[in-house]
Amino acid sequence: MVQRMTEISKILVVDDDNAHRIMLRTLMGGWGYEVSEADDGAAAIDRVKEQSYDLVLMDVRMVRVSGLEALTQIKLYNPAIPVIIMTAYSSVETAVKALKQGAHDYLTKPLDFDKLKITIERAMEHTRLKEENRLLKESLGQHFDRQNIIGQSPAMTHLLETVAQVAPSEATVLITGESGTGKELIAGAIHYNSSRKDGPFVKLNCAAITETLLESELFGHEKGAFTGADRRKEGRFYQAHGGSLFLDEVSEMSLIMQVKLLRVLQEREFTRVGGEKTIQVDVRVIAATNKNLSDLISKGEFREDLYYRLNVVDMEIPPLRKRQEDIPLLAQHFLELFAAKNNKEIKGFTPQALDLLIRHDWPGHVRELMNAVERTVVLSRSDYLSEKDFPMFAGTALNDGAALDNSIINIKGDKPLEEVEKATILKTLEAAGGNKSEAARRLGITRKTLHKKLKSYGVMK
Repeated sequence: MVQRMTEISKILVVDDDNAHRIMLRTLMGGWGYEVSEADDGAAAIDRVKEQSYDLVLMDVRMVRVSGLEALTQIKLYNPAIPVIIMTAYSSVETAVKALKQGAHDYLTKPLDFDKLKITIERAMEHTRLKEENRLLKESLGQHFDRQNIIGQSPAMTHLLETVAQVAPSEATVLITGESGTGKELIAGAIHYNSSRKDGPFVKLNCAAITETLLESELFGHEKGAFTGADRRKEGRFYQAHGGSLFLDEVSEMSLIMQVKLLRVLQEREFTRVGGEKTIQVDVRVIAATNKNLSDLISKGEFREDLYYRLNVVDMEIPPLRKRQEDIPLLAQHFLELFAAKNNKEIKGFTPQALDLLIRHDWPGHVRELMNAVERTVVLSRSDYLSEKDFPMFAGTALNDGAALDNSIINIKGDKPLEEVEKATILKTLEAAGGNKSEAARRLGITRKTLHKKLKSYGVMK
């Protein structure tokens, strides 16, 4: 919960009736507010510019500058401050005008004090919720990497530290790694942790588009530029103005397109296909590839000058087989995701199932793991996923005793391994009604192993 912006909320009362101001100051002071006064709209404008207020309570009719005029100026200076208008001349027309100019609410004199108190509290709460929402969005942006990228291995920790360091800069980034390792997710983390986070994040897979259409996708085209171009189209660079453009599989570009991309990176301008007008853009480019660009350069298939332009900062995403510590975390994340999506109550993995997943080579990386867990969740009828639910990886299991001692059953990340293991075994035994054979079956271990574990917990002698 975000705390109120100030310990004691400050209210500015604006009214040319001195007695009415004093009465309101006394009344609202008793409600716990810090109250300041202004006797005219002009004075109110000056006060708002001099110090911050949480709310302005202002009369409409004043001698020099009216409440409506002051409202306009105050909102121009600080659009966030709530202004409540009060008047003795109740009029729908005046009320509508005040609300259109940005007033939070409208009260008529003589004031109903109960209604005044409620209106002030609602205005304060509205402002607090807006501020809380703003801070929440900032927090999501700042922690995008940790909330959406699962991993605690040294390799992933180093990668995320690099993301946090590079994201605030304007540097062009080249992300490398095998297909399915999560290059797009890292690109998103860079964008949403940068100063461009409120701008567009535009993505284009260069391998998914034919060479003849790629230029149009990148730079757009004018009407009649080629057969079928029946209207103007804006390209991805134009769409990404003020934000970031993620070019996935950039190595699939032809040498001709590489030259055109290099020009945009150097000059920050381009022309649409079939057009003559030069368009300037402010775009940060994040590129990715699953190929070794140095090898392609030596073969003459990728331009060396474009490589150095893209590779200001290089980030390599490690394959899943090189960060085995993250497999249980990822598996549990996907299990919870797909169980909720398919309305299933699956609690976790048996030790043997996790051992199976950890020992698999994962040539398809995170994408393959996600698909395997989704398929298993959809087909499973058990509380826990066992090694039998992953027949495609059946050749990589250890014996059940070793698996139980070295795996994590239901990853929560904030408890020691032994505590998680113990809690899962005891809960499974309870769910099985104390039947040890059934509990052992659900856990994917032998009854002998279960008996040994329960004895170590002091449950059995």
